[in-house]
Amino acid sequence: MVAYALEPRLAAEEFVDVLRRSTLAARRPVDRPETIAGMLAHADLIVTARAATGLLVGVSRAITDFSYCTYLSDLAVDVAFQQQGIGRALIAETHRAAGLDTTLILLAAPQAETYYPHIGMQRHDSCWRIERQVARD
Repeated sequence: MVAYALEPRLAAEEFVDVLRRSTLAARRPVDRPETIAGMLAHADLIVTARAATGLLVGVSRAITDFSYCTYLSDLAVDVAFQQQGIGRALIAETHRAAGLDTTLILLAAPQAETYYPHIGMQRHDSCWRIERQVARD
């Protein structure tokens, strides 16, 4: 059994640990504790999935205005717990907490591009970005 909860004060160590046990650590600054701490501190929603033992097995981190849009910036599920509906449930819980009137938006990791249509999300082909402008450690 997996329990889902809002955890606005999720510990950075637990967050990094589940990122490492998923495929997301390769694209997140897990070696920069101050950046991880800021990511957690400034998120509007952090939804967790915990196994019966209390082990964090999944997390979603989102930025939202609770009115119009929700950007789901991190969705990570421990590889050992994938294909059990945890990712889908984390998305649903995040959307519910942000408000179902918001549009939920995410950028898929390359390995996950085929997952999102499978759970009913629609592809959007227009995304634009400006890369980080600060020097990286």
